[in-house]
Amino acid sequence: MKELMATAKTKTGLKVFTTVLDKVYQTGRKVTEEFKESMEIVFDAYLPKWNYTAKPQAA
Repeated sequence: MKELMATAKTKTGLKVFTTVLDKVYQTGRKVTEEFKESMEIVFDAYLPKWNYTAKPQAA
């Protein structure tokens, strides 16, 4: 799959760089209230359950 994804490119020449993370991540972790208050969570429009970005809020 990695090699298949790495062959992707756009009409304007943008190429894809791929990497595989083989680490096992702990599931079921909960975020603290402090984190929720200090970060803006932006959910992806296409896959919001899977993709999001945590952005620090300006001080």
